[in-house]
Amino acid sequence: MTDTSRLLAAYDEQLRVAEMTNVPPGAHAEQDGPVVRIVGQRRRGFVSGRRGLGLDGDALDALIARQRDFFATRGEAVEWKTRGHDLPADLPQRLTAAGFTPEQPETVLVGEAAELATIDPGPSDGVTARQATTDADMHRIAEMASEVWGDDRSWLAADLIDRLRNDAGQLTVVVAEADGRVVSSARLEIEPGTQFAGLWGGSTLAEWRGRGIYRALVAFRAKVAVAQGIRYLYVDATEDSRPILQRLGFTAITTTTPYVWTPSP
Repeated sequence: MTDTSRLLAAYDEQLRVAEMTNVPPGAHAEQDGPVVRIVGQRRRGFVSGRRGLGLDGDALDALIARQRDFFATRGEAVEWKTRGHDLPADLPQRLTAAGFTPEQPETVLVGEAAELATIDPGPSDGVTARQATTDADMHRIAEMASEVWGDDRSWLAADLIDRLRNDAGQLTVVVAEADGRVVSSARLEIEPGTQFAGLWGGSTLAEWRGRGIYRALVAFRAKVAVAQGIRYLYVDATEDSRPILQRLGFTAITTTTPYVWTPSP
């Protein structure tokens, strides 16, 4: 078995099951044939399944329509998360025909946490990385993210504060600071019952990019993961971050594309 196929097998066997069972506080999972829908999330509903759904044609169309109609009665949007190696291969086309819209595809990358923890972050003059724990930290992160993405991300502070208060050691928030200002932030999220932890939420102010800060926060989170017995780190990477992560030692194993249905106003 090649390294890529080994990592993909671990991803399918562990993470794809976990995303259907490790639900956020206040949400619950409902099985519908070969898929599970997550109901009660803050942002939108979620649907996922194993690699092979075992359905095609009219039966698959009916399954898709049931998920769409279920969330329609709730007046909620829903995301169906697909992967590039899913079966049947025409699932994306059938989701589109049912009114789902694809969002930006991303590359799923997996790396060995112990190897990534040895990364030399390199020089980053005047910048320090640390774990963020206070409510004030979360508000500063939200302010930085609002500037990075050009919209109001004040909701992020409340979300992180709430998640950390209810956390059982699975969430780590990290920041990079310079001159008393948060210039970058990111999260490590351990998936209970698996050997995996995800790297999420990376944001860096434009004027601070290209200085090794992203690299430093990957290494910081890898060390935290190793200390908690995690073997693999994974990322759903945009095209901006994919080449950086691959240079650091991550392996591309598949792609992922969210298909989203949104009710009419």
